[in-house]
Amino acid sequence: MYNHAPEHYRCPFCLLIQGTENTHTLAMHTDIVYHNPMGTAFVGAHQWPNNHGNVLVVPNEHVENLYDLPVHFASPLHELVRAIALAMKTVYACDGISTRQHNEPAGNQDVWHYHVHVTPRYKDDGLYPVYTSQRVFMPPSERAKHAQRLMAALAAWL
Repeated sequence: MYNHAPEHYRCPFCLLIQGTENTHTLAMHTDIVYHNPMGTAFVGAHQWPNNHGNVLVVPNEHVENLYDLPVHFASPLHELVRAIALAMKTVYACDGISTRQHNEPAGNQDVWHYHVHVTPRYKDDGLYPVYTSQRVFMPPSERAKHAQRLMAALAAWL
């Protein structure tokens, strides 16, 4: 009912979950922080200048947005979001955590697969004023370093 993916959409998150790396996805296997039968968490290909380490948590089943999310995914995904947030506190010694989830174009959704952003925050980091204007691509090698650090810390929370 509230779907906006174009016909024949090749979902980059589904491709990542399936282990496919190609021109349709910027994410790589080395970005994955955690994977279980319900969901996957991975370091995002785009980051913000003062908030490196942004992680996306997605259901392993293709679901476009919150309106379509089956209830059985809600608790396991939120538990993973919580564990990622706690791991970030350990890894980045950040002052706080922001979680964001966008739906539809007017809601700033740009990948048509439900996902929750988990972002480390710091006092006066200015994330929201630069959210759309200063997002930059992070090279895979740098994302892999963040993923490794978060994986190690996540073990304490899952």
